[in-house]
Amino acid sequence: MCLIAFALAAHPRYRLVLAGNRDEFLHRATAPLGWWPAQAGLIGGRDLEAGGTWLAMHPEGRIAALTNLREARSGPAVGAITPASQPSRGGLPVSFLTQSDSPARHAERLARGEMGDLQTYRGFNLLMIDLRPGEPAAVCLSNRQPVPACPPAGVHGLSNGAFDAPWPKLLSLKRAISAALGDGSPDGPEPRALESRLFAALAETAPAADAELPDTGVGLARERMLGAPFVRSADYGTRCSTVLLVDEAGTVSLVERTWRWEGHPRDEAAMTPGAPLPPWTERRHRFALAAWAG
Repeated sequence: MCLIAFALAAHPRYRLVLAGNRDEFLHRATAPLGWWPAQAGLIGGRDLEAGGTWLAMHPEGRIAALTNLREARSGPAVGAITPASQPSRGGLPVSFLTQSDSPARHAERLARGEMGDLQTYRGFNLLMIDLRPGEPAAVCLSNRQPVPACPPAGVHGLSNGAFDAPWPKLLSLKRAISAALGDGSPDGPEPRALESRLFAALAETAPAADAELPDTGVGLARERMLGAPFVRSADYGTRCSTVLLVDEAGTVSLVERTWRWEGHPRDEAAMTPGAPLPPWTERRHRFALAAWAG
């Protein structure tokens, strides 16, 4: 993914509220949100070229999400497909979901190299969340930071930089989650109303002012193109938007909107803020956390 904001134990009605966009080359083969046939129990989207996922969940209450780090380099443009000589970052979320480790324990194992040298991967942030009964826990591990982030209860997020970096589009999405949750009253917003507000925030196409954009070494034109929550260009853009809600009873609502770029205009006029977005297909799953059954 390229943009994730989440509220962890920040509202009496919801243990987790998470919203995110996955940006990718428009031609890259992808399977949308669904239960995985080869990995019993996992649900999420799948990268069909390199394998793995950008966001997936185990029904016991473990969630993993991945963002790539935007790093200036020579050669292919930012977002280019990983060379065959490098391991796919998409396998990292799966490694957490298929083990029983806590987020902190799994981060320790990864950092020690038990599952390979993390420096052989291109830059990443790996967010791991555990909602099994007890206190919710989250850890964000990066192979470009010396110490993992262990966020407390509250609203947090990550994009293609450091955890909770004050990038304009991340701040915008975090504000949207805080506003949608309101004053923290026990009743809180209804799930459908909350989803609607978060999908609207994820579909925002207006970038920040140039002075507010991060300088990641890719040039101002590309910073502008990547600066809004919803990204679009002739060959690269937001492929799907996801909202995940887990309430205090352990009920999960997982919704993905897959953006259908085929046949949608991609000329300069179609990329301006306010221009119509491509149509989307929605996939919705609702289930109870297995760890809470009974």
